[in-house]
Amino acid sequence: MTSCSEQYIVDENGNKISVILPFSEYQKMQEDLHDLAVIAERKNEETIDINELKRRIGK
Repeated sequence: MTSCSEQYIVDENGNKISVILPFSEYQKMQEDLHDLAVIAERKNEETIDINELKRRIGK
């Protein structure tokens, strides 16, 4: 992720409690989280070799 212009909301003691960031950065983070969730769901799936993949795609 690249540095962006986030802003923080702080409580009365100066502790950061929320962040404000550009919507485009939020969308990118959501997409990344989705991708990671898909990877986690599929981590135990059986793998296939490249020749099998080519065979399946060729059909």
